[in-house]
Amino acid sequence: MKANDLIQDLLVRAARRRRLAQAMPGAVALVPTAPERLRNRDTHYPYRYDSYFHYLTGFEEPESVLVLVADAEPRSILFCRERHPEREIWDGHRHGPERARERFGFDEARPIEALDDAMPALLGDRAALWYPVGADAQWDERVMRWLNAVRANARSGVAAPQQLHDVRAPLDDMRLVKDAQELAAMRKAGAISAVAHRRAMRAARPGRNEYEIEAELLYEFRRQGAQFPAYWPIVAGGANACVLHYVSNDAPLTDGALLLIDAGCELDGYAADITRTFPVNGRYSGAQREVYELVLAAQRAAMDKVRAGNTWNEPHDAAVKVLAQGMLDLKLLSGSLDAVLEKETYKRFYMHRTGHWLGMDVHDAGDYKREGAWRALAPGMTLTVEPGLYIRAADDVPERLRDIGVRIEDDVLVTEAGCEVITAEAPKSIADIEALMRDARG
Repeated sequence: MKANDLIQDLLVRAARRRRLAQAMPGAVALVPTAPERLRNRDTHYPYRYDSYFHYLTGFEEPESVLVLVADAEPRSILFCRERHPEREIWDGHRHGPERARERFGFDEARPIEALDDAMPALLGDRAALWYPVGADAQWDERVMRWLNAVRANARSGVAAPQQLHDVRAPLDDMRLVKDAQELAAMRKAGAISAVAHRRAMRAARPGRNEYEIEAELLYEFRRQGAQFPAYWPIVAGGANACVLHYVSNDAPLTDGALLLIDAGCELDGYAADITRTFPVNGRYSGAQREVYELVLAAQRAAMDKVRAGNTWNEPHDAAVKVLAQGMLDLKLLSGSLDAVLEKETYKRFYMHRTGHWLGMDVHDAGDYKREGAWRALAPGMTLTVEPGLYIRAADDVPERLRDIGVRIEDDVLVTEAGCEVITAEAPKSIADIEALMRDARG
């Protein structure tokens, strides 16, 4: 990271810590990072920090905890691993408390082993403790031990916090509206993911396997500098596209089938999430075109409703109305549009929501309703728009439509005037997709 970018990053995260402190005056907040996870025996999964912790600290090492003391002048204390020359030979560099304090801009840094001794003193005479309540049973037990240690000193006039609050609640609201630094990372993640989808379209051929296309996606993510896939890619050919969370990715690609790819990278902690559906042989059939154009129209209708002041559910309602009418036109359903919407019979072929919040997590932090009412969209919010149609084979389904699954998904930023599609570089129109695939075949 360049010097100017590093300074900006420190300022941004310090401002986030101050903002959290303002939401809990006089209290103490505790935000641990994620633990390392064993994959099998003594082999770990690639480490990924906790999003809340990283949002406030930028620190990427395991066995780390942020403690925020919300006095008039808030104090941030990092507890982390000490330097360990022998372990660093095996596992790589550790910052150690002193270097971490200097590099990441904390007021204090202490060894992680000191946490249990330090917390009772930090909690004494505090009105409340904020931490991820219920997220991890071991942390809940640990917190209870600290509180009991404070209560044991009651005769000396020290009082334990009387209230426990979930620190994720104010952080969810903070994370929901992205700042300029976050949006820059998300735009870049979206651009990398779009390049990967283009690569997959060029590589698809009848006779190849889903896992070969999966490999093209993962290669392009890493080649472009992304650290991880944001989630395991869905590469679903033919009927597999009607399985919403299909991740086996091990079936051959057949001539005349569609290929649904749901894949996005994670860059510097921020996710992209794109779905495209295209013909394995490079040319949509008549029935595939009808279904695809219907889903695309539903996505356009939903995006027209993504603007500041509209509620969260308006894009979904707009997409459902278009899809339901299309199901009637395709003879998948019968009756009136009002009846289909009221009875929700459309859910046989469209059973999920039209989007979700997007950010550090693919399904990002933030409530969708407040006090029973759908949340209003505001500038800086980022979400997906992803209608689909999944037509499983059945006796009452027209034969030409059987086993066609289509989803089209983009990442969008809410603006005052509407929305910015930050994944627009991934081809989406039938003409653009067919032209790209035709050019790839020479």
